[in-house]
Order: sequence, then structure tokens, then C-alpha cells
Amino acid sequence: MVATSAIANVIREISPDDIYCLGDAVGKGPQSRETLDWVREVCPHVIGGNWDYGIGEKQFPADTYYWDQLGEERLAYLRSLPREAELTLSGIRFRLFHGRPVTDLLKADSPRDALEPLFSTSDGVFQGAIFADSHRPFFRTLNCGYIMNTGSVGNSMGVPNAHALLLEGTPGTERKPLLSTIISVPYDNRLAAQIARDDPYLPKKDAYIREVLTGVYSR
Repeated sequence: MVATSAIANVIREISPDDIYCLGDAVGKGPQSRETLDWVREVCPHVIGGNWDYGIGEKQFPADTYYWDQLGEERLAYLRSLPREAELTLSGIRFRLFHGRPVTDLLKADSPRDALEPLFSTSDGVFQGAIFADSHRPFFRTLNCGYIMNTGSVGNSMGVPNAHALLLEGTPGTERKPLLSTIISVPYDNRLAAQIARDDPYLPKKDAYIREVLTGVYSR
């Protein structure tokens, strides 16, 4: 919740019209219960990620730590999350999803032939795709449209700040200017690491602490 609290302060300052959480509200860290409760209170739109479904559906016996922490009502909520949503802003139709399990793991340097299929589904054609799975914020253009990664709040890869994506535009199909901003918020990484260090039961504790402190993937 250290990183979540930092990004929450910025959200209050910005006061956005709408908020989307693109998944993985639980997992890795020691405060999944508190983080999920914050997400449910603050975010009107929540999309499921691989950690949400994996824990919610009790797919992996190693995750009993999270099952016990969250309780059955929260696990049922995780199981109920939709896998995708969409948003039309300034004439651009965006496809919103976490990444896995909708797609394979995508990265900033993924080849075009892995990214371009994201823009066309049975629901139609999109001009933008926004996801979160690889925990590394980026903005990239392809011939078929824009692709963006929100980064991660508490477990960002690369720069270990709390990250989010801010879109500013006009709702609807009329073509208007669109502003896209990566929000990067420093937080007390050492405190977050210490909270994890003090939890005797946190799975893969050393890997999580290294990621929080360095932004280097350690699993």
C-alpha cells in the first residue's frame, strides 16, 4: 500500500473523470487485501489480470498465503472480473485489457506481428490498445494505431516508481486532440521492502523485495 498511497494522492490532485484498473490488483506483495479494497472503492472499472484469476480461482497451491489473506468474498470478486473493456476518446476506440490471459506476455520491444492482431477482434477494429501486464510503461505507434502500457503501481519494471497512464480527450467518436501522459510517482521503496521483509510468510519474498528496490524482474 506504500506505492498505492502515493498514486492515490496524485489521483486526488488530478481528480480524473473516470478510473480504470487494468488488472493484477493482488499478488506478489504483502498487502493484497488492502490494495484490492482500495481498488474496489476507487476504481469504477476493474479488469482481471493473470494474478487476479490465478489467485481468485485457486489455480496454484503455492498461493494459499493470498487465499487466506483475501478471504472467500474477495476471491469471488476476482473470479468475476471481466477480461476486457473499451473506451472511445477523441475519436479513438481503445481496447483495454491486462495482457495475460487474453494474450501472451507483451513487451515494449515485442515485434509488430505480435502487436498488430490486438487491434482487431470479433467486436471490431480498434485504433488503440492499452494494457499493463509487463509492468513497464511505454507508448508506441504502429500503422494500425497506438499501443500503450500503463506500467505498474507497486511493482514497476525499469524505473521503480509508481506508474499510471493519464488520457485527456473528448468522449465520443468525433476526432479531437488527445493527450497521453505517463504518471511517474516516487514512493518510499525501502519502506515497502521492509513491510515485505517483516512478513514471515510472504512467498518469494527476496524476489519481490529486489523488484521493488531495483525495478529488475527477479522471478
